[in-house]
Amino acid sequence: MNQVTEKLEKVTVLFAGDSGDGIQLTGTQFTNNTALHGNDLSTFPDFPAEIRAPLGTLAGVSGFQINFGSTDVFTPGDLCDVLVVMNAAALKKNLSRLKQRGTIIVNTSGFDKRNLRLAGIDENENPLNNNSLEGFKVHEIDVTKIH
Repeated sequence: MNQVTEKLEKVTVLFAGDSGDGIQLTGTQFTNNTALHGNDLSTFPDFPAEIRAPLGTLAGVSGFQINFGSTDVFTPGDLCDVLVVMNAAALKKNLSRLKQRGTIIVNTSGFDKRNLRLAGIDENENPLNNNSLEGFKVHEIDVTKIH
């Protein structure tokens, strides 16, 4: 498998999922590693307004955005280059924040019938199956099977 590496001055990544999925911890760990590698950075944690919002719903989506690079970084970024989503609600809420032809890393276990219903997405309109993500680079992974 041939991989192409592209060197970028700055990259904005948005991690999104349910509160309790570890989104803030993931963002913090990513931030720490980014800083240890000598990059400048700016972050923006995004907590849901609701206390104990129902899992899988749009109201319960938590986010953590980081803009990092080899040059000075002054803001957490606007549109993101990479969107990491843990479920259907996180994708639905944040897809508009991803640059055209951006990269999506998807936890496929968060796109079952229940999660689609909670996000207000018809089961037959699953974005992983209906070509609606055609303009993006999509990487699917089932995080429940990572050991």
